[in-house]
Amino acid sequence: MQQILLVEDDKTIALGLSYSLEKEGYGVTVCRDAACALREIQSRRFALAILDVSLPDGNGYDICRAVKAGSDTPVIFLTVYSEESSVVKGLDMGADDYVAKPFRLRELLSRVRTVLRRAGGGEKDEISIGGITVNTKQAKVVKNGVEIPLTALEYRLLMILAMNRGQLLTRSRLLEDIWDIGGDFVNDNTLTVYIKRLREKIEDDPQNPALIRTVRGLGYRMGE
Repeated sequence: MQQILLVEDDKTIALGLSYSLEKEGYGVTVCRDAACALREIQSRRFALAILDVSLPDGNGYDICRAVKAGSDTPVIFLTVYSEESSVVKGLDMGADDYVAKPFRLRELLSRVRTVLRRAGGGEKDEISIGGITVNTKQAKVVKNGVEIPLTALEYRLLMILAMNRGQLLTRSRLLEDIWDIGGDFVNDNTLTVYIKRLREKIEDDPQNPALIRTVRGLGYRMGE
């Protein structure tokens, strides 16, 4: 599970955002001030830091410096200041993105996923999962030496699961990621159908899947 540090002094925003991030399958540590954030940075590593610029005992810029001094952890700034000078200052310090308040939750979650994907590096030319091999350059999927024909949406769904192997992906996150990538309309029922079709093509026993596992009431996880 990827761990995110959220530094936000507004209790309502902190609670709402941490709840939404946890629903997406992330672990979240919330700090309401700079002192707490600096302690957390010194004691553990995070996959991402989301920092409010204005804090009661300091500012997000100081925390960003501390984050970047000891790691390559990506940073997203949250701020009510949308002036160009503020944005430039944050980006010049090494921030990966800058989101002005008030923000749309879906947009922020999409930016979180994008920043984490960039931080994870480029896609490998070949991904192996069980008896499945995916050639990402040719968009070709092979099982036990035999190519498996997938539709464009089935392939995108497989890649999202494969790139997040071992992590819980909620149904809402999968729907948003498929929409973000393809621009196709995919509702909850359609997702169920595509998961079923994908299992029929890649699983040895689709009725007892070993690769695409259901997490009851939450979503799916690709086996490692």
